[in-house]
Amino acid sequence: MNETGKDTKDLSALSFEEAMASLEQIVAKLESGNAPLEQSIELYTRGTQLKAHCEAKLKDAQAKIEKITLDDSGAAAGTQPLEVE
Repeated sequence: MNETGKDTKDLSALSFEEAMASLEQIVAKLESGNAPLEQSIELYTRGTQLKAHCEAKLKDAQAKIEKITLDDSGAAAGTQPLEVE
């Protein structure tokens, strides 16, 4: 990450874990109150982009999660999409 908090990697190339780590670093910098105003604005902007990226990754992962279905004897019979309430 450079001094403005922007990752050198393209946002779309970041894994969920990488994006979360970057977001945590940004939050820590903003909470410290030591960043100049312009840098704080850049950090906040990058943070909102990382948050949206993480939410999209979670949504994609949720769509891939499947529930195991059982037959009458209790044995695994297949899968179906998991319905989240």
